[in-house]
Amino acid sequence: MTTPESPGEPFAEAAGEAVQTAVMSVKLVMAIADAVRRHQQRQKKGAEEELPPAEQAKEDAKAELKDLLPADISMALTAGADWPQLAQQLMALKKAGVDLEQLLPRVGEIAVTVRDQVAANAERVAKEGTGEWERMLRETLPAGPVREAILSSPTWPDIAATMAKLDERGVDVRKILASAHDEGLGVDQAVAKVLAAGEAPTTSRDALLAWGPLTDGLDVPKELDLNDRERALKQLAISPQENSRYARMLKDALPDHAREADLAVTAKQWPLVAARMAKMESEGKPVAEHLAGLAKDASWRDGPNPQIGSRLVQATNHVLRHAPGEAPPAVRPTVSTTAARLQSTTVGPTKAPGAKGSAPAVAGVAAHREVGPVAKQGKSR
Repeated sequence: MTTPESPGEPFAEAAGEAVQTAVMSVKLVMAIADAVRRHQQRQKKGAEEELPPAEQAKEDAKAELKDLLPADISMALTAGADWPQLAQQLMALKKAGVDLEQLLPRVGEIAVTVRDQVAANAERVAKEGTGEWERMLRETLPAGPVREAILSSPTWPDIAATMAKLDERGVDVRKILASAHDEGLGVDQAVAKVLAAGEAPTTSRDALLAWGPLTDGLDVPKELDLNDRERALKQLAISPQENSRYARMLKDALPDHAREADLAVTAKQWPLVAARMAKMESEGKPVAEHLAGLAKDASWRDGPNPQIGSRLVQATNHVLRHAPGEAPPAVRPTVSTTAARLQSTTVGPTKAPGAKGSAPAVAGVAAHREVGPVAKQGKSR
């Protein structure tokens, strides 16, 4: 004869599941914060700092958690098998310059929201499929240090698995990621302050040269590295699978020019075109219909043969930036001086075009390359 289930047992089980889910959300936020810390240290020092000893970290972290997280969540957190590792992450963040008294209460708010959200769900929301978590991350978080740190972290598969489990339990993962992003920015700034007090980020040569039609409307990281294809795609949050699919879309649009399409895909600037396709898809725009315009644009075929891939990249970007079938004839691309000034860390804001006393921008010349009057020289030979 089985013992009747107590009326309080289902409630206790649901409450326990809610707390465990809240703990998962804490671990997700902390994993992202730790990924940002590691990324900053690799960028500035070339290597990550070693984690503190586990036993000492457990004691120190337990003291830090006191009164900063809800008791049920704190208890479940410290009772977990991975508590030593989490404690090491917490103390490493503190050592790197992160104020845990500021960070942990905000993480606690996220955890409480998750706990209450799960507890309020009488039934688990049916899973619609995990989808491409990398795509969701790109759509939710803006390009920058936090997104790059997450996608380049060795623990990214674990982070994605945690996101899938939270989604299965009816948690709004996008909302957690948005909150975690803000905390990640704080961690990034705190660690950067310790590693390089006040050092301003340097805009890479590729980011400077890419200003203009290729990057208009795109969120391009300052340290863009187009010489490293794999790194560039990660910086722009384009997965290998997505990149292959965009390459196929270009080839499908030019069935009689497969060789030229291959040259475009292998061109240095291709990742920027792939990023534009990804952005258009996230906005619900018909990428394939835009690409169909390439069949009517023969301008990219004219010119030196070695540069045909680069010309096709420019032409592809051109049709993507205009409504299907309405792309005007392609013109020689110029550098956007307005975009250059907006992204420059050294050039301040200037008067708007048309303001009294303002000089017209020099087409095709980046802001950092414009030259002033040349001093008079003697007669040339």
